[in-house]
Amino acid sequence: MNLYSLLQARTAAQGPVRVGLIGAGKFGSMFLAQVPHSAGLEVSAIADLDPDRACAACRTVGWHDDHIASVKFSDDAAVLIDRDDVDVVVEATGSPQAGIAHARAAIAAHKPVVMVSVEADVLAGPLLAKEAAAAGVVYSMAYGDQPALICELVDWARACGMKVVAAGKGTKYLPEYHNSTPETVWDYYGLSAEEADAGGMNAQMFNSFLDGTKSAIEMAAVVNAAGLTAPSAGLSFPPCSADDLPRVLCPEADGGVLSQAGTVEVISSLERDSRVVERDLRWGVFVVFEAPTSYTTTCFREYGLLTDASGRYAALYRPYHLIGMELNISILSAALRGEATGAATGFRGDVVANAKRDLAAGELLDGEGGACVWGKLLPAGESIAIGGLPIGLAHGIELTNDVAAGQLLTWDDVTICEDDETYQYRRRMEEEFGSHRCTGNIVTP
Repeated sequence: MNLYSLLQARTAAQGPVRVGLIGAGKFGSMFLAQVPHSAGLEVSAIADLDPDRACAACRTVGWHDDHIASVKFSDDAAVLIDRDDVDVVVEATGSPQAGIAHARAAIAAHKPVVMVSVEADVLAGPLLAKEAAAAGVVYSMAYGDQPALICELVDWARACGMKVVAAGKGTKYLPEYHNSTPETVWDYYGLSAEEADAGGMNAQMFNSFLDGTKSAIEMAAVVNAAGLTAPSAGLSFPPCSADDLPRVLCPEADGGVLSQAGTVEVISSLERDSRVVERDLRWGVFVVFEAPTSYTTTCFREYGLLTDASGRYAALYRPYHLIGMELNISILSAALRGEATGAATGFRGDVVANAKRDLAAGELLDGEGGACVWGKLLPAGESIAIGGLPIGLAHGIELTNDVAAGQLLTWDDVTICEDDETYQYRRRMEEEFGSHRCTGNIVTP
């Protein structure tokens, strides 16, 4: 690691790395908290739908008034992207539609873009990465968020000559969580609606964390970036401690739960009877790898690695992720090395809307974290084959068919406006990366 020394040299020769931040929510605020303590890195502009809220966020994280006064606040991301004093664009809106539009604008302006909005990356990241590469622009996952950290562990294992068996993260999960809605979510967190509101907590966003959608989105991003495989039946969320990773996350033939090696998985911090798993990895990430030789297996034992009973499978994990507080790594990697901290290299995993309850034709879907659907991870080929409706487009559109609880939604189940730019871009991605063309009930506005 030499980013800090590179930053010092860059600052002395050319001045600071200047960042334009789009979206000043929780992730963006955590990044902003570190900026005054990061010599050689500055935020020159912030775009947010509510510039006053963005300004207040700066004050909340400890910025002084003179520092705030040096930043250009706006509600127009296009203006931010075109500024001469923006070297790197950070997209942190959380909106797949906005994220795609902003990333494409940054690429067109030949500026590196760090995509915090993993929802956008999963909806169309492979095509965005392809466009960025063609333009000679860095398109990067956001370090500090779990997908980029997982990709780093996978890269470490492969660079060391290890076979990657599994990679993923931890979360709090029970099967019943798939049915959670914004109206019920706070019960699972042990909060009242009033307490959540006082803390500025968004019910739909937190419900996406709980109902499995966010986990599916993040693992799809990892699959697409790291060249791993999405499990054909979706994530299984096995209960597992940090110490049991090599035993649980190895192939079924060797006593584990994996149907195949080289896949992603999310482990639960709860047993199925709701007991807390000891030494859980709820906030962390991991990679499980296999020794290529008996000599390597012996070295695992000699150096105290936790392994399965055979000694062949071992794991490396990181117990925490610090989201926006680690974002500097992606920004500096893009600006100083011309490298992404993870980016899609293909379309291998997708997240398809799955009905939480019986849905009736004429209903409007309320998207990620809502009351209608949750997102299920599928291999991209399977999603394309069934015409699966991506979770990123399952918001504000009308059902044309009844859909039973537990059923995957398809393009044919909804009415799509053919002039919607996000839909068109997603369709283009499927055409370029798969053999299936999206169909469905296309209407003009």
